[in-house]
Amino acid sequence: MKPWLVLCLALLCVELQNCACQAVKRRKDVGENPKRSGGRRERTRHPNLSDRKGKSQSLLTQVLDKGRFLRLGQSTTLTPARNLELRCKGTNMGWSYPTYLDTFNDSRLSIKQSDKYSQLTLTSTSAADTGSYSCWVIVCDGAECHKDQDRTYASYIYFTDKDNIFVPSAIHFEIVYLRPDRPAVVPCRVTEPKATASLHREVPPEEIPANGTLVTYDPTLGFVLQRPSPEHQGVFYCKAALSGTPQVSTKYQLLYVEVPSGPPFVSLEVSPEFVRGGESINVTCTVLGDPEADVSFTWSHPGQGVRPAHIQTSWRLVNRGVGYTTRASKSTLTVEDVDTVDFGNYVCKAKNKLGETTVSTSIKPT
Repeated sequence: MKPWLVLCLALLCVELQNCACQAVKRRKDVGENPKRSGGRRERTRHPNLSDRKGKSQSLLTQVLDKGRFLRLGQSTTLTPARNLELRCKGTNMGWSYPTYLDTFNDSRLSIKQSDKYSQLTLTSTSAADTGSYSCWVIVCDGAECHKDQDRTYASYIYFTDKDNIFVPSAIHFEIVYLRPDRPAVVPCRVTEPKATASLHREVPPEEIPANGTLVTYDPTLGFVLQRPSPEHQGVFYCKAALSGTPQVSTKYQLLYVEVPSGPPFVSLEVSPEFVRGGESINVTCTVLGDPEADVSFTWSHPGQGVRPAHIQTSWRLVNRGVGYTTRASKSTLTVEDVDTVDFGNYVCKAKNKLGETTVSTSIKPT
């Protein structure tokens, strides 16, 4: 065979092999990356499990007109005098909202649960309704139910009102307790997050600057005193302005508190000291403690269930030492026209959220 013929056959075989490889490669490309109608290759996107989970979770939304919905962010600014409708997807949902709506049993508020969602409706909104609104999924295991912290959604809603820059309050003179172990809040909240606010002492008249460290300002809270001390006591108020004349908030009485934390510290006193038949006796149980800690009293005495006894309970704020305020809670048991059955042990039990203390005294005839 001639050399030139052998060379031509070899070149022909190489060319045929290249064509076959390219055809296989094209078939492989078509199988892995389908082409769009325009001829461009498109990569297959597998669904992200985390994305799919996020879409299935409940969301806090505002119901708008014509069946539209608006997902709420961390804060929302709305116009008062309109109805507010909030919705959370889920079959068992809990809600929170400004506490005064519960305190005054406001009939403007209603909550309805359907098969797929829960809806909160507040009619005729006003600046006083400014606050945090949140919903969450309630998870139950038998008879025990709890709030699912991972599926809780909240939005702070401002109902902006130029005539009420500060959120109106039913209390015209509020008490703020200062404690050395925690920040204190002067709660002059505003209805417009862009309002400029300042904190002022009444006597001596001075402005307390918010320097971002010891004193900070949050429009959803008010002014925060990071390290309260006795020097912060006194009457304070806030000023705020958007445009024009500044507005003044309600006044706040700041009282410094430093009391031990624990069960009630109880003292018992009998009057008169010596009792005879036919006289009246007063047994007084006194607790000095935290001004915000409610104390309940329980009595037992010899004539209980047989002889009438009158019990009177009260409390008041008192000053102890220099610049310290505490709460004096008292319960007095009175027995009139003492008889033989009334002599014996009188027991007082005082209880607060941290525990209880029992004290007793013996009353004998003289």
